[in-house]
Amino acid sequence: MIQMKIKYFILIIITALVASCDLEQLPQDTASKNAVFGSENGLRLYSYSFYDFLPSANNIHTADNMADYTARRGAPAFIMENAFSATSTDDSSASGGDVVALGSDRNWGWGSLRNFNFFIQNCTDENVPLSVRNHYIGLARFFRAYFYFEKVKRYGDVPWISKALDVEDPELFKGRDPRTLVMDSVLADLNFACDNITMTSDGTRSLVTKWIAYAFKARVCLFEGTYRKYHTELGLQGSANAWLTEAANAAKKVMDESGFKLYTGAGTDRSYRNIFSSAAPVADEIMMAVVRDAELGLTHAANWYYTSTTTGIRFNFTRSFINTYLNIDGTPFTDTEGYETMLFHQETANRDKRLKQTIRLGDFERVRNNVPFKVAPDMLYSYTGYQPIKWTLDDTNIDTRDLNYNSVSLFRFGEVLLNYAEAKAELGTLTDAEWASTIGALRARAGITGGLTTKPTVVDPYLQQTYFPDISDPVILEIRRDRGIELAMEGFRFYDLMRWKRGELLEMEWNGMYVPAIDTPMDLNQDGQMDVVYYITPPATTPPYPAIPVSEEYGGKPNPYRLSEGDHGEIIWLSNIKRKWEDKNYYYPIPETHILTNPNLIQNPGWE
Repeated sequence: MIQMKIKYFILIIITALVASCDLEQLPQDTASKNAVFGSENGLRLYSYSFYDFLPSANNIHTADNMADYTARRGAPAFIMENAFSATSTDDSSASGGDVVALGSDRNWGWGSLRNFNFFIQNCTDENVPLSVRNHYIGLARFFRAYFYFEKVKRYGDVPWISKALDVEDPELFKGRDPRTLVMDSVLADLNFACDNITMTSDGTRSLVTKWIAYAFKARVCLFEGTYRKYHTELGLQGSANAWLTEAANAAKKVMDESGFKLYTGAGTDRSYRNIFSSAAPVADEIMMAVVRDAELGLTHAANWYYTSTTTGIRFNFTRSFINTYLNIDGTPFTDTEGYETMLFHQETANRDKRLKQTIRLGDFERVRNNVPFKVAPDMLYSYTGYQPIKWTLDDTNIDTRDLNYNSVSLFRFGEVLLNYAEAKAELGTLTDAEWASTIGALRARAGITGGLTTKPTVVDPYLQQTYFPDISDPVILEIRRDRGIELAMEGFRFYDLMRWKRGELLEMEWNGMYVPAIDTPMDLNQDGQMDVVYYITPPATTPPYPAIPVSEEYGGKPNPYRLSEGDHGEIIWLSNIKRKWEDKNYYYPIPETHILTNPNLIQNPGWE
């Protein structure tokens, strides 16, 4: 396994060669380089150390903890007034768990960068053929681009450092470079990686190939192009289309030449979920993954996280987001008369089949001791009724601790299609045929029957008014709809909102399913068993299912549970805690300790 190779090689060689450091620390090289850089085998083994930078499985499946569609145990400090500052620690409770790829370099760390730069700087031994050296330099530059992309997303302007610094180097204490310089350098790294990484196939789905480089280039360029387009305060709108063109071209390269495709082998009812529940990465679509193996003790905690009332944040989707899933015929659900007062089992019927593969619905079954049984949303866990299943396994024995063995994707073909469609739509050049091969194909996989072959021409007023009031192009709106649905819980949503300049959506009300009346038990999955009841006055006897108070106060304090109309209506969760978005939140603050040790750094606006 690649993970074991990484572990042992880092211990034996890399630790001796490269000391991890922050910008103000003073590294020293202590070992000979010949054994590493003088052979292809040495380069290959060293390159395994790069992968330690990538996010863990748990990092990925929890990375949407601070999305606009996430109702959770408590509001993230990052979006609460005066609750987050340059002195806050960077953990999931404070920041919302949005960082997925900084690894040990969270909170302004730079150790991984020195590892990449050290390799690039020293991969010069002419005993190794130039094409081989360039392949491995391409890998190092891919990871350097990955490192800097995460830094720019989080902090904006950052110091660009392209060499392994020695103890006397003044760049140890350099200031921040302009975003344009850093991102141009990132693009140069990615272009080199695309041109020089020679490996085009990896059966393990755990290594960076040429196609991963192109897929990542599409991701980065789409982000940067749309960020420059919508963040007009940067004054970089004039360069946005160049980045969008690079995104489209890179995605098209993957689409035309990589051999990857959408997985449809389990039909419309199961294919989407299989991508996220399979132990082995689904070879058709998964391009790269964090591969898990229970026998080797390589597991993650998705089941524990999404079923336990005491572990994690109790992640639930909001009703506003669930409303964006189309009807199975391709029409907007919110065009349906009376959708506002539909009961749970009514509103979730005959919808985009990704919905039933993302949350617990009426026919959802779990397995206990090899016996399947129907199960409704667990209302002791779920605040809103929309409980996720996307990364979970059906066996209840997995719920108790970190026992998940399903692989967690880092790159998949579905994202490539979305990136291509969005870049082309933002450029205004998306054709009907391109719509059909991207958004149409994704919707067809989800069982949707209408609107698959031609671009939309009519704006959905609910989607526009609720989420994107400044967007009048129905094509862009619909692509954003599908991006939210297709990539839900995969760690994209927070930074999608950032690049679209829609941070205000993080203030949205955390609403849940419609409750027609208090004191009336509800059978959510229509199996004949009651699942929950809401009350203002406590029932005389405790029912054998969750009973949830919606009175104004509970236990002498404001009740976080309310119904929108008092004794009926949508569930409203945690309205007693206000979330506030400010422009400063488009970037995180540089930690104060680093400002103090490096006076050349300047704090992000609003965080001073």
